Amino acid sequence: MTAPISPVAADSKIGSGRDNVVIFDTTMRDGEQSPGASMSLEEKLELAKILEEMGVDIIEAGFPIASNGDFQSVNEIAKIVRNSTIAGLCRAHQVDIDRCAEALKPTQRGRIHVVIATSDLHMKHKLQMEPDAVIDVIARSVTHARNLRDDVEWSAEDATRSDRQFLRRAIETAIKAGATTINLPDTVGYTYPSEYADLFNWMVNNVEGADKVIFSTHCHNDLGLAVANSLAGVQGGARQIECAINGLGERAGNAALEEVVMALKVRGDKLPFQTGIDTTHITRASRYVSAITGFPVQYNKAIVGKNAFAHESGIHQDGMLKNRETYEIMTPESVGQAPSSLVMGKHSGSHAFRAKLKDLGYELGQNALKEAFGRFKDLADRKKHVYDDDIIALVDDALARGSEKIRVSHLRVVAGTEGQSAELTLDVDGQAKSAEASGDGPVDAVFNAIHKIVPHSAALRLFQVHAVTEGTDAQAQVSVRLEEDGRIATGAAADTDTLTASAKAYVNALNNLFARKEKSAPAAIASGF
Repeated sequence: MTAPISPVAADSKIGSGRDNVVIFDTTMRDGEQSPGASMSLEEKLELAKILEEMGVDIIEAGFPIASNGDFQSVNEIAKIVRNSTIAGLCRAHQVDIDRCAEALKPTQRGRIHVVIATSDLHMKHKLQMEPDAVIDVIARSVTHARNLRDDVEWSAEDATRSDRQFLRRAIETAIKAGATTINLPDTVGYTYPSEYADLFNWMVNNVEGADKVIFSTHCHNDLGLAVANSLAGVQGGARQIECAINGLGERAGNAALEEVVMALKVRGDKLPFQTGIDTTHITRASRYVSAITGFPVQYNKAIVGKNAFAHESGIHQDGMLKNRETYEIMTPESVGQAPSSLVMGKHSGSHAFRAKLKDLGYELGQNALKEAFGRFKDLADRKKHVYDDDIIALVDDALARGSEKIRVSHLRVVAGTEGQSAELTLDVDGQAKSAEASGDGPVDAVFNAIHKIVPHSAALRLFQVHAVTEGTDAQAQVSVRLEEDGRIATGAAADTDTLTASAKAYVNALNNLFARKEKSAPAAIASGF
């Protein structure tokens, strides 16, 4: 057996011409498997357009066999995207593969992505199959997929905890059967960078036919190492990184697309690779995904966080004034962010508003722009100063409400020492429905009124409020999380009235919960591998 090669020598069998790293986005598939995350078809179509404009090489649009909704998402995205390859996930079953191929019919650039577990733990307890039987399934499933599509990716679920010799045998089987990409996922976020680099290194230099395929990383963030492991995998020989916007994904999430891309761009001295990503679209994509899923981006999140380019320390500010490079290794403009300013107000016109939105990373269609401008004018009438964060909040709120079946149309709350009550009217599938309710506090009264109109058994797991900007007239941004029968859904909303924002956030969570009920995954589904 050939001895493992040092990570620094990882390119020994790859060649200087293979310096491009393929970016594979799984926000709509693995990302949507996050508890509470849900995207409508319309939202997925818009996200697909954003990812295509960004230059993402491969967009994993869903798991076609999982539900009719997932099939439709892959199928509709395959119709509109031309520059990116559209991938669909499937288990190593003929019916899964056939369903995936059917969903991909509208596109010439389609990829069938087949997955099966290879670790002793998964084979014994999940698959309940002997190793030889798994090898046989790999051969048959990949062969069938290759007969339907020229572009076939094979993934070894729990690869980092698999026996290395068995994994080598499984990879060689997949390559002989026609796989063009080999993915070695760190399914449970267990591996360590040097260990992961060595795994790819060893496979690249020991697997028969390794020079005919692209090796891929897929890292989960359970130990906070997903990005570090992904980059180490590239140093070890991988030339595709599977990742998601904002690191969205099951449990602690996936490797964050924005972080791996900017690491490759900024540290070209240590990572001599390139991607085809236009990084100026990163902030736009991040904010859109946050808005439609209801998952807020933490303030100190690398690259896309609110504070990623903020400098409060006097020493830091002094250095920035003298030379930005003293404390910035990249510019906010390079990722589509812009410095905050107080230039918008009630006298600002639609052209200035459109320009401001573009500076903030948004590009809206005419109808969406008109609606957002109207909401901006209403906000400007109520607030003395309209900050960039206010505009971001109102646009994100509009995006989050884009596909609602239930909307808040009227709310009146009475609160004080003598009790609290709420009068509420909701628009439910085009019909106005009203209710009155009391509660232990005004928010409780509002939520009880919603429950009267839309009966459900969901439990409130999170209610969180924070001010978008300073001042008593600041917009309140509210996040709500509901859980029902093991399904989790989140909702967010912003308004200068905290109770109105609370009602909208709760209703948004209900809309997302009902959308999740329509999705049903098949048994023994691969859990994000």
